[in-house]
Amino acid sequence: GKNGVPVAENFRLEQSTIADTIQAGQVRVRTLYLSVDPYMRCRMNEDTGSDYFLPWQLSEVADGGGIGIVEESKHDNLAKGDFVTSFNWPWQTVAILDGSLLQKLIPQLVNGHLSYFLGAAGITGLTALLGVREKGHVAAGANQTMVVSGAAGACGSLAGQIGRLEGCSRVVGIAGTDEKCSILVQEMGFDAAINYKKGKVAEQLRELCPNGVDVYFDNVGGDISDTVISQMNQNSHIILCGQISQYNKDVPYPPPLPPDTEKIQKERNITRERFLVLNYMDKQEASIVQLCQWIQEGKLKVRETVVEGLANIGAAFQSMMNGGNIGKQIVSVSK
Repeated sequence: GKNGVPVAENFRLEQSTIADTIQAGQVRVRTLYLSVDPYMRCRMNEDTGSDYFLPWQLSEVADGGGIGIVEESKHDNLAKGDFVTSFNWPWQTVAILDGSLLQKLIPQLVNGHLSYFLGAAGITGLTALLGVREKGHVAAGANQTMVVSGAAGACGSLAGQIGRLEGCSRVVGIAGTDEKCSILVQEMGFDAAINYKKGKVAEQLRELCPNGVDVYFDNVGGDISDTVISQMNQNSHIILCGQISQYNKDVPYPPPLPPDTEKIQKERNITRERFLVLNYMDKQEASIVQLCQWIQEGKLKVRETVVEGLANIGAAFQSMMNGGNIGKQIVSVSK
């Protein structure tokens, strides 16, 4: 149902067999890494709220971002030993896939960290970079202040760093533990971070953003976002990336703002438009090149929470939805 928090027991592991032979155009792959992401909560509803991903079906194999190595190929452009990825990778240890739907990976682009192609050098990094560029209206030298909610998560931790690289003069994160706040400031170059579970967010935000907020990278929605919006400047911008606080509730996406917050948004001419990275695929290649360059240069710091074993993917999903991870949630399936 649309209301309710997902738990590990929503998933089960089954043992099965696959065909001994593959057909022309197919490859057999061994899964190395699977991505676990907040948007997957929407795939547990019959109506996902979007036309670009389908609901998972009961008693069928789940899927999502994945990386594997080719063990056998009957596809002209893929050979045994190639590393490949797909946005619709089945949650299986071994699979037979259509080679034309796979993208070949070059590990050297991410200093050998293959799993980064599911995060900082993949759809997560694209979401952060294109979100900042297309909806943030960041301009070098404009003395802009950016606030990021869900700042220790996969997208938020990248978005804050990218905001700085693109020209923001001040970046403040909002996260749920002191450890996360410390990592944001000490490792990822945020100017400050607020633990929303301690003290009053509004007071801390006023202290840390004395000139108000110009760009808000919104990953969470709800009360935190209402608080940030109340301190945003005239003609400022909300990058509407995610609303994880609302994913376990039966509300439309993006959820409407409360009347008082909506009034502030309209009076201050604050932009708040739904952002879909898939609408900017013409900029994908150049953006991935930029992300990989920043990673190689050490300008983009990457954090992952890695869980070992396909059997533990349900628990990994539950932990992520409860905000228990830092950075990208990855399941390592086999070595």
